[in-house]
Amino acid sequence: MERRTIGAAALEVGAVGLGCMPMNWAYTASQRRGERSLRTVHAALDAGSTLLDTADMYGPFTNELLLGRALSGRRRDAFVSTKVGLLVGDQHVVANGRPGYVKRACDASLRRLQTDVIDLYQLHRADPEIPVEETWGAMAELVGAGKVRALGMCAVGAREGWAAGAGGRSAAGRTAGARGVRRAGEHLYEGTIRQLERMQQVFPVSAVQAELSVWSPEALDRLLPWCEARGVGFLAAMPLGNGYLTGTLTPGQGFEPDDPRARHARFTAEMMAANQPVVSGLRRIAARHGPGTTPAQVALAWVLGRGRHVVAVPGTKRVEWAVENAAAARLVLSERDVREVASLPAARGSWD
Repeated sequence: MERRTIGAAALEVGAVGLGCMPMNWAYTASQRRGERSLRTVHAALDAGSTLLDTADMYGPFTNELLLGRALSGRRRDAFVSTKVGLLVGDQHVVANGRPGYVKRACDASLRRLQTDVIDLYQLHRADPEIPVEETWGAMAELVGAGKVRALGMCAVGAREGWAAGAGGRSAAGRTAGARGVRRAGEHLYEGTIRQLERMQQVFPVSAVQAELSVWSPEALDRLLPWCEARGVGFLAAMPLGNGYLTGTLTPGQGFEPDDPRARHARFTAEMMAANQPVVSGLRRIAARHGPGTTPAQVALAWVLGRGRHVVAVPGTKRVEWAVENAAAARLVLSERDVREVASLPAARGSWD
C-alpha cells in the first residue's frame, strides 16, 4: 500500500487505516464478534493498513483491550493511535483534560494495548474547564517520557452528539462537545483552529482527525488547508459516511436501538432515500473502473485525493470490508471522476 507521512516527525502509515471502534462499541451490538474482529485487524495489517485507530472511551476500554490482543506478535506491523479526554458514564459522556488524569490514562492505555509506546496520542475533546495548553503540555511530557511518539487532536465538527449518542446524553457542564469554542455565525472549524494554534505554541501537532467524506466535505474549506500549510497530517474520520456511501444500506432498513444512526437525521428512511443520488453517482464512477470496483472504494479514493497528507480511516469489524477498503489505495480517480463527484447533489439531513 502507498505510504503517507504524519506530521513533522514524518511518521509513515498506510494511506488507508482501520477504525476499530465498530468492533465493540456503538453501531450494531448484535454483530460484534471478538474473534472476527481479531481476524479483521490481522487482515488489515496484511493489506497494508498499518494505522489502527482506537480510544480509551470505546467500550469503554474494551476496544483497547481487543486491539492489545490483536497486536500480540504483530506490534511492529502496526501504527497505534488512541485517544484521551472523554469519560463515559451510564448515561453521559464528559470531558476530562486535567494533566494528572491524562498521564494516568496514558499508562492505563499502554497496559490495555500491551505496548511500551503509543505512536499517536490524540486529545479526543478539549475540556472547557481546563486551558488546552495545560492538557497539551501534559501530553507533551508523555512524549518526553518515551510513552508517546506524536500528538494529535480530534476536531470539533458538525456531529458533536455522535460520540455522546452512543452512550446516551451529554452531561451538563464539562460536556463532551465543548461547543462553546465555536462562536455564532463563524465557520464550523474556526473554534478548533483557534485551539490548534494555541496547542502549537506548546508542542507540535502531528495530526488532526476530523470527518471528511463525499457527503460531509466541510473540512475542505478551512481545516484541511490549515493542516496542509503546517505539515500536519489529516486523519479522515467516517470517510464512508458511517456506511451509507458503501451502498450496502437501504432506506427504511432500521437500526438497533444502541446504534447512533437510529437517532440521526441522515439515517431516517426519508433522508436515506433522498440521498440515494449520492450513492448512485459513486456507483457510476465505480462501473467505469471495471468489475470489482465498489462505491466505497470510489469514496475512499476521493478522500485520498484531497492531499498527500490525508489518511482515510474507515471503521469496520469485518474482514472482507477491511480488505476492500485497503484496496481503495490503488484506485486513482480521473479528472472526470473528480468533477462528477463535485457535481453530486449535497447530502440532505443535518447533523447539527
